[in-house]
Amino acid sequence: MIKTEWILCPVCGNKTRDRLRKDTVLKNNPLYCPKCKQETLIEVNNMKITVIKV
Repeated sequence: MIKTEWILCPVCGNKTRDRLRKDTVLKNNPLYCPKCKQETLIEVNNMKITVIKV
């Protein structure tokens, strides 16, 4: 089974509803946090998250 990790909100640090696998690649993905109700644009490559716009 492939290891998965929760994507954490870059604003408040809580778990979002999305998970990452080792082979996940995202570009310009809108990440929504249900706690702080903010949307952040992110990129993911090799389990490394880069924030594009908060």
